[in-house]
Order: sequence, then structure tokens, then C-alpha cells
Amino acid sequence: MNKVILMGRLTRDPEVRYSQGERTMAIARYTLAVDRRGRRNQDGNEQTADFINCVAFDKSGEFAEKYFRQGMRVLISGRIQTGNYTNKEGIKVYTTDVIIEDQEFADSKGSSGEGGGGYQPTSRPAPSSAIGDGFMNIPDGVEDEGLPFN
Repeated sequence: MNKVILMGRLTRDPEVRYSQGERTMAIARYTLAVDRRGRRNQDGNEQTADFINCVAFDKSGEFAEKYFRQGMRVLISGRIQTGNYTNKEGIKVYTTDVIIEDQEFADSKGSSGEGGGGYQPTSRPAPSSAIGDGFMNIPDGVEDEGLPFN
């Protein structure tokens, strides 16, 4: 099975090109900075993120072009694809890309431009009939056989 799920921030705006031929198709390329988990060394010089190359085709590529911007935190899923080519100097270069199958925003609309602040879900208010221990207060005079459990 070849499946990858990543959440990270875009290092730059997606670079989009359109294929030639009978049916033009958007091909968006972008890089995600994905934080590593674990401890830093004492110098703080250790790389704390991996930079993953991603490619989105067709409608996904058009979506990335229209909505994704540098610094946004996004969630993607897809598959790893490796390849190679020989550059102008005759050196063989190996590539690793994530071919995107699904992509979405990982932050709320306004939070990506706030210096890296992530999405903070709002807490749900407790029901008005709840007491301090989280259980609902049962009014006096209710008989046990009226409750929906034994």
C-alpha cells in the first residue's frame, strides 16, 4: 500500500502550469514544510522540518492555484512517487514527490496570516441544566420508571 497523509505549511505559492494537447490540465507544484516530532539538540541547529514536494493534477491543481498561498497550513493525502532524470551536467538526479489525491485547509480562514497561529476550536458551552460534575440535574419528583434506562 502506498498512502501518505501530511499536514504542513506551504513554503511558497503553488507553481502552476497547464499541459498541452487535446485536453489541457492544471499541474500545481508546491512544497510543504512538515514539522518533525522529537527533541532538538542543544545548539538548536537541527533541522526541525522536512520539505516535501507535492504535485496536484487537474481540478486539484486548479484549486491549489486559486486558494493556496505561502504560509497556509494544509492537510493532504496521496501517494509517494519516485523518479529520476539526467541533468545538463550528465548527473543522474533522483526525485520523490507526493502525488495528491485529496487536499484541504487545516486552519480556519483568518488564522494562516497570524504569524503561524493554528486553528483553535471554540469550546462548547455547557447545557444550562448541567451541574458541575457534567451530569444533567434530574428534577425532584421524577420516578425511576420514567427514565429511559434501568
